Amino acid sequence: MKRRFIPERLFHGRQDQKIKYLPTKIQTIQGDGFRWIDVLNPQREDVESLAAEFNLHSLNVEDCMAKFELPKLDSYDDHFFVILSFPPLDEKKGLGYGQLSMFVGSDYVITIHQGDLQPLNDLVLASQDPKTNHSIKSTAFLVHDILDVLVDDLLHMSRKIIANLEDLEEQVFDDAISVAREISFLRRDINKLRRMVRPLQRLVNAISSDIERFESEKSLELYFGDVIDHIDKVVETLEESRETMEIYKDTDFMLSTEKTNKVLAVLTIIFTLAIPATVIGTFYGMNVYLPGVDPDSPGDYGAFVVIVLASIIPAMVMAAYFRRLGWM
Repeated sequence: MKRRFIPERLFHGRQDQKIKYLPTKIQTIQGDGFRWIDVLNPQREDVESLAAEFNLHSLNVEDCMAKFELPKLDSYDDHFFVILSFPPLDEKKGLGYGQLSMFVGSDYVITIHQGDLQPLNDLVLASQDPKTNHSIKSTAFLVHDILDVLVDDLLHMSRKIIANLEDLEEQVFDDAISVAREISFLRRDINKLRRMVRPLQRLVNAISSDIERFESEKSLELYFGDVIDHIDKVVETLEESRETMEIYKDTDFMLSTEKTNKVLAVLTIIFTLAIPATVIGTFYGMNVYLPGVDPDSPGDYGAFVVIVLASIIPAMVMAAYFRRLGWM
């Protein structure tokens, strides 16, 4: 079965992979009375420079530089800081781990990431390109746009999981194909995606409440409500996929057990039917003359015929008895 994005090994990048320090790229996008500063592949000195300019907490700077930090939201008087986890999708490496750090104030938004979140990279390019006519009204709407494109990417991944489940369903009932590894890989990716999406429900709700102090319009609840609704759909899809995978796992186990039992039953019957011949062969298999056979008459096969019949007749009787019991 060909998987769409579930490889045998997922890209973790914690222990086995060496950290590659790519050049830092800082882009400033001017909005209507605010700035969006996007930091790609951050270095400590660059983040500390922004912290000094915008009066950011040193602990949040440390969190930005950490490669793997738990999602959280820290609220201050003039801004808030949030860390979100998203699974970037690579067709070769599969589901990875992407971390987005955001500082949001009344007149600025700072996003810090490693560049593996392609929807965010596309949004940065679209905001810089005048041909796209992508205008940003305020920091609140910018935060919404960032969350919206990343959550939409999660919807795309959930659809891929459903497609994988549909393909897997066709293979589970095929005795000629073993799908145990496929089931294990898909279960692992579903659980990994589920662990990343779960905190989003709580954090997006917290962001929508905290960001209202920076926005005078009252339409934000509708915008962030749409994002939360998409997250709920992703979570619902993952929960259903998880339950479906458990059904596939149990089904594959039962079918494999049934197939193994059938093979063992056939082998057992063959061994049982061979018992008479084995017993007789034990007595007459030595390098001696058979009883009733005249060594001076090599053409006398009467005793041999008796031995063969004594082996076949009990086997036939046992086979008939097994068939009557329904074992064959």
